[in-house]
Amino acid sequence: MYPPAQASGLCHQSSSILKEGTVAAKFKPGDRVRVRVDSPPGHFRTPAYIQGKAGLVEAVHGAFRNPESLAYGGDGLPKQFLYLVRFDQAQVWEQYEAPPQDKLLMDIYEHWLEPT
Repeated sequence: MYPPAQASGLCHQSSSILKEGTVAAKFKPGDRVRVRVDSPPGHFRTPAYIQGKAGLVEAVHGAFRNPESLAYGGDGLPKQFLYLVRFDQAQVWEQYEAPPQDKLLMDIYEHWLEPT
């Protein structure tokens, strides 16, 4: 996990990370996103506690084979963009009583994100 000051430095990325072949990343650093709510059968990589929460894209890691498909012997294609998303702790945990500058940073695949 990166401290907010260090994480914000991740926003300066080359445009090559924002594309995979002819497909461009749907989101870019600074975009507001919401994690979709779903409980698909089988393996999925997005924790229930973060579903439905809004955050800010800090970085685009690039496109990778989808681990939700790979877990069952699939090829993981098409590749999915993976994002570092920052959430305010108080928005994630209702009873959170720590400093408001506390943040949660989580890697989330594009198919789990919606624009806000």
